[in-house]
Amino acid sequence: MRLRADIFVSSLLRRVFASGDFAAVEKKGAEEAGAIFIRQHFRDGLETLYAPAPQTAFGEDEIRDRLFEIRLARSEPEAVRAMLERERRFDPDLWIVELEAEELGDMIPLAGKG
Repeated sequence: MRLRADIFVSSLLRRVFASGDFAAVEKKGAEEAGAIFIRQHFRDGLETLYAPAPQTAFGEDEIRDRLFEIRLARSEPEAVRAMLERERRFDPDLWIVELEAEELGDMIPLAGKG
């Protein structure tokens, strides 16, 4: 069983704050199963956008937990906003979480790692 979206986001926020960085929920989505998109802001003004990994990223026997992929890496904020707006039109129940952190370590589980 997959962790609820609201619990995952709450845990992520706590971890980011505990590391001394800042995080905020830009858009709250469906509490149980909303897709989660994460915007990582850098000091130089660029952003990285993490999006839910496709189902093909999960192995057959793998537990269906949340995995992410980098959709845009160190891109201009306008490009990130445009992509998120397209995603919102497709899925109005999505979450958008913003992080101000230079390094995330293992806070976001990435497909293809581990």
